[in-house]
Amino acid sequence: MTKSASSTTSAATSTRRPTRWVSFVGAGPGDPDLLTLRAVELLRQAEIVVTELPEHEALVRGVLGLPAPVVADPEDEATDDVPAPGPTFVDGGFGEDGQPLTHAARAKVVTRQARTGKRVVRLMAGDPFLYASGPEEAQACAKAGIGFEVVPGVSSVNAVPAYAGIPLTTKNHRELTVVSCSGASIDWSQYADRPTLVLLSAVGSIGEIARELVAAGRSADTPVSMTRTGTTTSQSTLVSTLANVAADARAARMEAPAVTVVGPVVDLRDELSWFETRPLFGWRVLVPRTKEQAGSLSARLRGYGADPEEVPTISVEPPRNPQQMDKAVRGLVEGRYEWIAFTSVNAVRAVREKFEEYGLDARAFSGLKIAAVGEKTAASLLEWGLRSDLVPSGEQSARGLLEDWPPFDEVLDPINRVFLPRADIATETLVAGLVELGWEVDDVTAYRTVRAAPPPAPTREAIKSGKFDAVVFTSSSTVRNLVGIAGKPHVSTIIAVIGPATAKTAEEHGLRVDVMAPHPSAEELADALADFGASRRAAMVDAGQPVTRPSERRPAGRRRASSK
Repeated sequence: MTKSASSTTSAATSTRRPTRWVSFVGAGPGDPDLLTLRAVELLRQAEIVVTELPEHEALVRGVLGLPAPVVADPEDEATDDVPAPGPTFVDGGFGEDGQPLTHAARAKVVTRQARTGKRVVRLMAGDPFLYASGPEEAQACAKAGIGFEVVPGVSSVNAVPAYAGIPLTTKNHRELTVVSCSGASIDWSQYADRPTLVLLSAVGSIGEIARELVAAGRSADTPVSMTRTGTTTSQSTLVSTLANVAADARAARMEAPAVTVVGPVVDLRDELSWFETRPLFGWRVLVPRTKEQAGSLSARLRGYGADPEEVPTISVEPPRNPQQMDKAVRGLVEGRYEWIAFTSVNAVRAVREKFEEYGLDARAFSGLKIAAVGEKTAASLLEWGLRSDLVPSGEQSARGLLEDWPPFDEVLDPINRVFLPRADIATETLVAGLVELGWEVDDVTAYRTVRAAPPPAPTREAIKSGKFDAVVFTSSSTVRNLVGIAGKPHVSTIIAVIGPATAKTAEEHGLRVDVMAPHPSAEELADALADFGASRRAAMVDAGQPVTRPSERRPAGRRRASSK
């Protein structure tokens, strides 16, 4: 017996996702890297994101690679705020008066957005169903006939202590009790014998909690930790005892949000602290690069605990006169060149865009030898399907490329011409060296580097007043352009450069170079700065001094470039 068409349609309809749907997604405790794969997938699909915390919009934009909204100058009556791409953000945590919404009010916001029929993500701190309003909001959806799903998130209950180097359970401590301290009064005598307590929302009442636990029989020497803004680069941890935690918290000006741990496991922090001891932990590092190039360097710095801030100083634009580039590309196709030499990822991008404009692909390079000035440029070519014939074996620079470049041989080389697509401000090192080796060079401007607009006023002020701990320069032009659009970095700011040429330019602008990468690559630049930070931290620890960031120390005089 076969099913009728109507029954089949009915079955398909019953399994189809309802038009009105909400995805309750856990955002974790703050570190965007703790979002689940499913959470990121749903955020990419979302048309509306109902946030819980003010910082959630920035978190989503960062994860999805979306620009921040452009706010118009209030004095310019002819300009409106420019809407940023991405989903619509709706505040589901606070009312117009700035006060936190009740659970019922939050549920109304969510159901109202779901009734639009758009893809709605309800983003919630931590886990939606753990010490959150998720259950009440989901119940409201169920009552309104709105479908929903729940994507668990990493809870601050376990994530924040882990980032503080405090394991909540060990082979000798197997029991764990979590208590939310907000709302009704708590009889702490029933928790006095619990080996490990994790307290949420306890900052304001920690003195009273400690007194009641001691009065109920808990030792006054019991270790206590309080970790605020956990899993972020502003994380700080206070370690004390029940007897002293109230006074210590006041002295440290401890503020919410914080997670408190009471018990012997706190003592393991001395051995297991891993996050706050990273070499660049909490450092605010300025990354002045083209916007397209900043990502990998920022990611590397973030891995060392830094908080990188990307400030574009250079804008890459097409050449003013494209005819020279057009002629060179036609010559490449016609077999006019023996070699093509790429000196940067931008040069690869410029040639590739020109190829696409002409309807060409990588097959046009058949029979042509390809040189790349470094591994990054070679990797960019490989993404295009092109394997470099020559990459420097030593220094990853034009000078290193010349050391390996073969001289022109009339017998072995049928053609003596080299196509060199590069920036309008590139140095003549490579051209001069190739000519000396007997090659003729078509030095073609493939792209222009233009100074970017000045950064916002708060960023300029931070640069000049020393609120940045370090700045990383990846080229001479980034030095010139940053100084031109924002002024010199403050004397206390650590200056890190990618190589000797950049160091020379920095010194010419009155800056003393503190760190230089052993080889000219963004990764090794970040590694070198991390080594500097680790040595600096170790020296402070060995001297019995508190570990501070460069921005927290102010030398008396203005630093000048070292003389040679």
